[in-house]
Amino acid sequence: MLELGGKPSAQAGEGLIKDTTEASFMTDVVDASREVPVIVDFWAPWCGPCKALGPALEAAVTAAGGKVRMVKVDVDQNQMIAAQLRVQSIPTVYAFWQGQPVDGFQGALPPAEIKAFVDRVAALAGDGGLAEAVEAAEQMLAEGAAVDAAETFAAILGEDPANAAAFGGLARAHLALGNLDQAEALLNNAPAEMGGAKEIEAARAQLDLALQAQKAGPVAELHAAVEAAPENLQARYDLALALHAAGQVEEAVDQLLEIFRRDREWNDGGAKTQLFKIFDALKPQDPIVLKGRRKLSSMIFA
Repeated sequence: MLELGGKPSAQAGEGLIKDTTEASFMTDVVDASREVPVIVDFWAPWCGPCKALGPALEAAVTAAGGKVRMVKVDVDQNQMIAAQLRVQSIPTVYAFWQGQPVDGFQGALPPAEIKAFVDRVAALAGDGGLAEAVEAAEQMLAEGAAVDAAETFAAILGEDPANAAAFGGLARAHLALGNLDQAEALLNNAPAEMGGAKEIEAARAQLDLALQAQKAGPVAELHAAVEAAPENLQARYDLALALHAAGQVEEAVDQLLEIFRRDREWNDGGAKTQLFKIFDALKPQDPIVLKGRRKLSSMIFA
């Protein structure tokens, strides 16, 4: 259990609960999550809500009997991890499965919701084949078979209505088919228990980007405007939107990073917000995400 300062005891949860550092994060979280789901608790000794959330999470993880593990990250001591995973407030909790963040929430929750979250994460390792079905549907979507993917995601939701991966996948399939209104309606009616799930947030980010694409200007004209006036950050931002709409995602990220380098507070931090929207819409391990986050972090902590 947590002591007054917020740190768990060395034997908490019989080895199921541990601290990690930037040096061991890959082993303790990413690699370990390929065998069993791992819940990551981002906390700090000075954080009051963390002291309430930590023990409740530990208790729920321990009660799960080895179906899930818990790793704690002190954000004061591991700022790079927190920055890369877009931890903007604490407590923040992520769940990792098969090397990727798949669920999460921010702030303290009542015990019943914490238990429901841990139970949902623990079920990832044994869900009657639904994980494989989600993976197959994702492959269909990646190959352009959006109709088949949508049907598969819908079938999964018929078996498990609370499956956030399938729900987000169905929304993204609608987006791939150009059904923006259907995708928006679906996401607006997402079940409350899915709130904060990474798959839902990824689909929302893709929807926002698709809506922006409808208003994007011509790339050539915006390129010319930026070349004529490099200090015109609004023109550069508009260029980034147009580049993303044209499928030139890495180029769009580069333009947004340049805005942040020139003036990180421009338009209430609009460049950083747009960067995170693009990162959220992509897979966490996408090279564009990894490279972009690394560059952004180097600017933030320079």
